[in-house]
Amino acid sequence: MKFQNSRLVFYLKIILIVFVLLVLVWVLVTSPKQLLSYFNSRCLDYKQKDYNRNLNDKIVDYSAAAKLKGIKPCRDNSDIKDRISEGKLVAVNSGNRYIVDRMTYSSPYVTKEARNLLDEIGERFTEKSSQKGLRGVRFVITSMTRKTESLKRLRRNNQNASENSPHLYGNAFDISYKRFIVRKWVVTNCDKKFLKDVLGEILWQLKEEKRCWVTYEKGQGCFHVVSSR
Repeated sequence: MKFQNSRLVFYLKIILIVFVLLVLVWVLVTSPKQLLSYFNSRCLDYKQKDYNRNLNDKIVDYSAAAKLKGIKPCRDNSDIKDRISEGKLVAVNSGNRYIVDRMTYSSPYVTKEARNLLDEIGERFTEKSSQKGLRGVRFVITSMTRKTESLKRLRRNNQNASENSPHLYGNAFDISYKRFIVRKWVVTNCDKKFLKDVLGEILWQLKEEKRCWVTYEKGQGCFHVVSSR
């Protein structure tokens, strides 16, 4: 019986090895470029205008409009649940386009218009980055709707946090320009710079389309985005 079990394990290993080899051959035949891009470490040939310095909207320029178009600020989790049940806030979940980070001072909910904007950013970002051979690219959302009690705690650690923050109105979110998820063996500094520039270009285009206000926040390492709808 022991001998038979050993032979069975041996044959299973052979079958597994053959299966892996067949998969590798299939990948090489059907999509060699995709396989090569997975291991590629060369800098991407991508030169463009620096859009980031044009993303300089000030909170005083849009706070009134953001307040008008957004929700009534939430005091606590109970208020968040009320806004959800009223259909004024919707959940934002990690998916194929972006990742929702673990949030200490905000909750993963925004207005429907803000989520539509997020999805549009994700769609354009995926399309533009895939044209350069980067697959499975996702950006990271670091902040969304804040409660007034959370804002008070945040201001103890970050004096730059505004008492009139559009994050209170459910139509603002922050996207990191330092952290990206890429289906690649090694994500190089060139890849990260390329993705940051692509994200900045997309946000500038959406700003020009009057879809949002955007601020390039150097200290926080993120793009602060506010939906204008």
